[in-house]
Amino acid sequence: MNINNPKFEISATSPNQYPKNNLPEIVLVGKSNVGKSSFINTMINRKKLARTSSEPGKTRQINFYNIDDLFYFVDLPGYGFSKMSKKEQVIVGKFIEEYLFNRKNIVLVIFLIDIRHNPTENDKLMYDYIIRSGLPCIILANKADKIAITKVSEQVKDLQKKLNPIGDIPTFPFSSERKIYQNDVWNFIDKLLNS
Repeated sequence: MNINNPKFEISATSPNQYPKNNLPEIVLVGKSNVGKSSFINTMINRKKLARTSSEPGKTRQINFYNIDDLFYFVDLPGYGFSKMSKKEQVIVGKFIEEYLFNRKNIVLVIFLIDIRHNPTENDKLMYDYIIRSGLPCIILANKADKIAITKVSEQVKDLQKKLNPIGDIPTFPFSSERKIYQNDVWNFIDKLLNS
């Protein structure tokens, strides 16, 4: 997919701030620092549209990126960030829940997980939460550049077995460094938006 004019549209903390134009929304979920912002920048071939940070827990709002007026990438705050106060975690948790369960524009949840590590308890909780929401989902085993290229497919299968043993959720490797994986994700998104 050729992206010509992606733009950051709004950071929202309540439903009255969400975009009103009814474009489909593709939502990125994952723990702090798993690479959601880098995923957006890689997919649209921009270096800095989505702000990245080496400091986890930077995203505290729901960020809407308008992709050529075709759809939004929606970046949710990362979970499992210990430096966020308990009160902040509750507030952020509530508006994530409110968004995921009530927003009618969501067409896909992309669940990012670090390919190098076993799913954490927080990852499993979030995965169960997505499944309960009934939303279409894919799993992205991110940071695939951090392991040998020969081990990627084996590691993806292993992660899928641990999170989704029945294998009904597509699972793809991804890397913002090795751009070889992004076509598979674009093909999936393309089919979804055009079905």
